[in-house]
Amino acid sequence: MDIKQLNDLDLSTIGEWPASAKAVLILFLCLVLAGVWYWFLTQAQLDHLGRLQAEEVELRASFEIRQRQAANLLAYRHQLGQIEEALAGLLRRLPGSAEIAALLVDVSHTGLAAGLEFDLFRPEEEQSKNFYAELPIKVEVTGHYHDFGRFVSGLAALPRIVTVQDVVINTLDKGGADPGAAGKLRLGATVKTYRYLEEEPAKDAATNKGKTTAKREVAK
Repeated sequence: MDIKQLNDLDLSTIGEWPASAKAVLILFLCLVLAGVWYWFLTQAQLDHLGRLQAEEVELRASFEIRQRQAANLLAYRHQLGQIEEALAGLLRRLPGSAEIAALLVDVSHTGLAAGLEFDLFRPEEEQSKNFYAELPIKVEVTGHYHDFGRFVSGLAALPRIVTVQDVVINTLDKGGADPGAAGKLRLGATVKTYRYLEEEPAKDAATNKGKTTAKREVAK
């Protein structure tokens, strides 16, 4: 079929077209239908398939992570138990409000046992933190250098948590008349102890409960 024959083709007489022209027309229509089918149906399905495949990769990775966590669950529980036990041990080393006075006496006795002379022992105002309160104690003691070491070691050996901060060591005035002051130093520091605050809500609840009961009794 040449160009002249193609120009003579008329759609109204399509039944009279040569077989080759009909084959070309059918092929063209098939290609158009295939393109429309791909564009409106297959492409959307391929995009959806791509999203599902990406989601499958994410889910598989999440599953592997959870599988490893599940395999180590017993180990994690054991570690959690150890951490809780260690935390409970530390909290037990924080004195309650009823033990503060005795702890202050322990700090004072520790200094005296180390051979130190107290020039100042002044508890400061308590400072509340998240779940504990700090009780700073300003101290000034006189003694020899090794006495200071025994004092700090004695504080570290106490059953409750006590820290020593802001340490300043100065020499004594050599012009003094006391011959026993030779070789002695003066140490100023802030000794901090800590109090656990968990008992406070319980105390407040008990107080409020007592007040409520008293009000009910009065009302009766």
